[in-house]
Amino acid sequence: MSDSISRRRLLQGLGVGALAVPVATVLGGCGTTTPGGSTSANGSGTYNGNGRQLKVAIGNEPPYTKLNTDGSVTGCEPDVLQAVLTTMGFGKLIPVVVDYDSMIAGLNANRWDVIAAGLFMKQSRCAAVQYTSPVIVSTESYAVLPGNPKNITTVADVKSNPSLKIAAITGAFEEGILTTAGVPQSQIVEVKDGVSGVEALKAGRCDAFLLPTLSLDAIKQGQSGFDVTGVISDAPQTGSGAAFRKSDTALSTAYNAALEKFKQTQAFADIEKKWGFDASAARSKTATVANLCQNPG
Repeated sequence: MSDSISRRRLLQGLGVGALAVPVATVLGGCGTTTPGGSTSANGSGTYNGNGRQLKVAIGNEPPYTKLNTDGSVTGCEPDVLQAVLTTMGFGKLIPVVVDYDSMIAGLNANRWDVIAAGLFMKQSRCAAVQYTSPVIVSTESYAVLPGNPKNITTVADVKSNPSLKIAAITGAFEEGILTTAGVPQSQIVEVKDGVSGVEALKAGRCDAFLLPTLSLDAIKQGQSGFDVTGVISDAPQTGSGAAFRKSDTALSTAYNAALEKFKQTQAFADIEKKWGFDASAARSKTATVANLCQNPG
């Protein structure tokens, strides 16, 4: 991972997803840590982070994750992760901006310690990592041209009309929704992030762009020229939580126990509300890892 990548390239908003660079290494101000470094569980079962800073993989896709201009990370998932880790004795997170389809491979290669990026649970991902209790339960929508001239509102609409082209972020949950539904690859336009998906729509390279509703709403706050449809009725319920290596059993188990306690607090509800999510959805008895990991793909 190169230290020569410019600060400007790291801070290109939603367009930085192609980088896989620990921001603290480039910008300074935070120490790095070796995955699997010094942590401990004492005799009472309390996990002690000993001030260790964990590297967290993010996608820089508000409201799930957001890279600040000072190199720090915020967003719904990192804010919850930081709050819980603080109760466990860990220090500040070190954000690493990375493509969604590289997050799990990098985690299992020890390039970062945890993923907190709105990486929605599905069968293949759940087989590769240990997810914690869901922090976000989300819905899906389309970005369409003003007025939705082709009346695209469901996944079935796309499957039944071979002339339609739908953009989706490469390796993201939404691409899996389309392929699992049987939408041919010839109808899927792969894009690298939220901004490029909207640009593809405006340029006529696709007829709609599939992304979580709140992500599209966040993009729309910064630019016009497209509409966001209502919630897609035939898209699966989606949810995400922090993801740890399966070999980090002690850490993931201790974190999940602390998270479950934190989810019952007002502080958790405040973070969810700040970023436009509903705490009650994440607290739902049906929003479990077991249920969400049944999503195909």
